[in-house]
Amino acid sequence: MQDAPALLHRLFERAVAVADPMQSLARVLPPRPDGRVVVVGAGKASARMAEAVEAAWGPCEGLIITRYGYGRPTAGIEIVEAAHPIPDAAGAEATARMLALLEGLGEGDFVLALISGGGSALLTAPAGDITLAEKQALTDALLASGAPIGTLNAIRKQISQVKGGRLAAAAWPARMLALMISDVPGDDPGDIASGPTVGQAGDAAGALAALDRWSVKAPDSVTAFLRAGGDPLAPSDPRLGGVENVIFAAPAQSLAAAAELAREDGIEARILGDALEGEAREVARAHAALALETQAGMAAEDAPVLLLSGGELTVTRTGDGTGGPNAEYALALGIALQGAPGIHALACDTDGVDGAAEVAGAAFGPDLPERARARGIDPEAALARNDAHGFFAAVDGQVVTGPTLTNVNDFRAILVHPPA
Repeated sequence: MQDAPALLHRLFERAVAVADPMQSLARVLPPRPDGRVVVVGAGKASARMAEAVEAAWGPCEGLIITRYGYGRPTAGIEIVEAAHPIPDAAGAEATARMLALLEGLGEGDFVLALISGGGSALLTAPAGDITLAEKQALTDALLASGAPIGTLNAIRKQISQVKGGRLAAAAWPARMLALMISDVPGDDPGDIASGPTVGQAGDAAGALAALDRWSVKAPDSVTAFLRAGGDPLAPSDPRLGGVENVIFAAPAQSLAAAAELAREDGIEARILGDALEGEAREVARAHAALALETQAGMAAEDAPVLLLSGGELTVTRTGDGTGGPNAEYALALGIALQGAPGIHALACDTDGVDGAAEVAGAAFGPDLPERARARGIDPEAALARNDAHGFFAAVDGQVVTGPTLTNVNDFRAILVHPPA
């Protein structure tokens, strides 16, 4: 039997490396245009993207907003660090300066926008009378609701002066190329960082319906703005006519790279999908059943089977613990597997941060129930409190990477060996 834990970590590292902008951005970056060039953007990978741009183009004028701890050394582009997933004043101030930087650009100017997941929180410019504090409260409520990321972004872009195409509109009539790393199921450019360079397909009424559907109590200023119709920017708006949006890294590429590496080790790799959504614990239970079914159908001489999946799971937060979608998935998976021999798993976020914790996720093997008992920890109680990070910290199952400088969302791997 292979060293299963080491293999799973190697597969995760491969998935992250394939999405590293220093490895992947150059192939889509055109020669540096003549005239004035301004580089802007936001997201957990945006500073690394800026670093890659300057490696090819040399020092550039511009401003990038990334998560605290995710800054990179650049020669000309200013890097500002701000809060994620709840926006803060640093992000709001930097967003205002970014919009001001784009004002007054002409037809001969060129804007390179670098967009990745996390930009929804980092680009912060509430519309109407909505305050930053109210935007923070709304974001926290949305994250706790269990709503899928597409719903969160559909709401956020309706109440923003920078999302839903408004960053691009601010740069008009300059030409714009937006290079994106996708962290969203389906790889819709309008969902990545809430689409700052893509016009809005939804409307204020849809945002209000979504708040009601997910039982989110929004501040009065938010509902008043939406009831007045908001201020959407249509995809057909002429100010978006000079924008080209290009996704150059996405979850499917990372899963494929991990699958290829596994096959080189003689493992049968099966990709369940790169766009899975749903409640983390429910998806985990379905995957546990699939893993057990897969093992039951294997002969002793069969090659191990690897079940890979990506996407973005959610957690409906009801407890007071510390957790995230990947750790909660791993905990629920471990409970459902009940120490089944020969099955190991890893679930991590490719940006190195699962939920609000500085932990990528978790990994475990068949000895998980024994380790929990030895430490006097009840896995079911931890799951009920949404305390998956606390549980895996206690059983030495956390995966801590630090900033990975990219973000193609969840990476889940279940390695199933044949029955002994």
